[in-house]
Amino acid sequence: MPARAAGPVRLLALGDSLTAGYGLPPGEGFVPRLQAALQARGREVRVLDGGVSGDTTAGGLARLDWSLADDPQAAIVELGGNDGLRGLPPAETRRNLAAILDRLAARRIPVLLSGMLAPPNLGADYGRDFQAVFHDLARERPGLVFDPFFLEGIAGDAALNQADGIHPNPRGVERLVARILPAVEALLDRVTPG
Repeated sequence: MPARAAGPVRLLALGDSLTAGYGLPPGEGFVPRLQAALQARGREVRVLDGGVSGDTTAGGLARLDWSLADDPQAAIVELGGNDGLRGLPPAETRRNLAAILDRLAARRIPVLLSGMLAPPNLGADYGRDFQAVFHDLARERPGLVFDPFFLEGIAGDAALNQADGIHPNPRGVERLVARILPAVEALLDRVTPG
């Protein structure tokens, strides 16, 4: 593997509309706000936007090689919300996420896996099985940094979400970034110096 160039740590945010900043003005989405928060804490980090609105775990897996073209040194994996919204089988979500995590591990890229919850209208059994996907993957891979629910403290709060009730508004993004920042810093601490 070629030596990495000096400079900011390249952190890939592989995700869906929640990562991509759907419905938000430029500069107000998760990626730019996370980068600003990390820089404010003295971290030299370039957050690479690997978010595609509407993407499922299958979509994330299909474009993973393309997302790795910038040679990230760490990755946040935030996928699964659209699988849950579509009621896709949790076993399929698990297979796709496991394949993503395995590919990142093969490249020695430390990962923060952020979990998701299924919509309650799909029933308690589906919700339990869906949530278990993320917890099981984290338990099986003790090297992961695990964030159980990406929208913790934001989901269901109208003051923190856009009119669709799904995507955080700028206040929600600020809350999200502040909440997840310690986990992201723990991830960055695992990056091997270039």
